[in-house]
Amino acid sequence: MLAALVLLADLATKLLVVATVAPGADIRLLGGLVYLTQARNTGAAFSFAEGFTVVFTLIAVAVAVVIVRTARRLTSLGWAVALGLVLGGAVGNLLDRVFRDPGFLRGGVVDFVSVFAPDGEVYPIFNLADSAIVCGGVLGAVLALRGIEFDGTRGGTRGGTHGTDRGDDAVSRG
Repeated sequence: MLAALVLLADLATKLLVVATVAPGADIRLLGGLVYLTQARNTGAAFSFAEGFTVVFTLIAVAVAVVIVRTARRLTSLGWAVALGLVLGGAVGNLLDRVFRDPGFLRGGVVDFVSVFAPDGEVYPIFNLADSAIVCGGVLGAVLALRGIEFDGTRGGTRGGTHGTDRGDDAVSRG
């Protein structure tokens, strides 16, 4: 459900930007803290490795398949949120790579948020899908560092006296 919401929001924002913001016509917001712009990214995050669009497309497909297969055994709310954010963002950018110019599997991802300066001068231009992927990745890293498994238990507690300890509980068990 969260993945679908992220995907729909990503598609809607990209459609809105493509329809209303001309390339190079930066819109200044919040006193210049944020700029809306329109850029196409054929590389990975932050326009890294442009020209390898097909490779990134195939990686996105693999990530989506792994997350969908993993979802069957998820009972942890934290992991469900993390993977839902990553899945929605990955599919959002994947659709750009499949359906946008210059062609199938080589399309440029629509990026439109530039912070602190127009055209990514200070920080690379990004989109909602990128934000979801980063937030999901950070949450996943935090969960992994805390030892929380996909089933919500803490790692190393299975089979012991604390086998029912749910690692994603908000209350400290002391």
